[in-house]
Amino acid sequence: MTHTIPSTAVNPLLQLENQLCFPLYALSRMITKAYQPLLQELDLTYPQYLVFLLLWEHQELTVKELGDKLLLDSGTLTPLLKRLEQKHWITRRRDPRDERSVIIGLLPAGQALQARACQLPEQIFAKLNMPQADFEALRTQLHTLLTQLA
Repeated sequence: MTHTIPSTAVNPLLQLENQLCFPLYALSRMITKAYQPLLQELDLTYPQYLVFLLLWEHQELTVKELGDKLLLDSGTLTPLLKRLEQKHWITRRRDPRDERSVIIGLLPAGQALQARACQLPEQIFAKLNMPQADFEALRTQLHTLLTQLA
């Protein structure tokens, strides 16, 4: 005896192919995966790389500022920052003006990573194999969405 399930019409709004969240989620995972072998050469994880991008740009930021810019909470950032401090790449110190605030700064070894990381964006861009204008338009759209949802 064969058991058949009654057919019901699937709401198109609930089909995976019609979702915005899934291609963004899958793409994020695939891009992070593309970065992994390149970052392994620097002994960095992807979230650590994001922290360094901000520190190379600003030299010093508080944990709160890092969290705000990366959309990460301090519970996620603190262990990551402790590992970077153990490698002698960053410093963590209390802000003398506000003892509750921790300032993250670059040490020379952390600054030196920047020269080794310079080729990463070009390598990732090459893997994407898309025209520069399309890349820039997509990046703009993603930043707009992030701003609207934040």
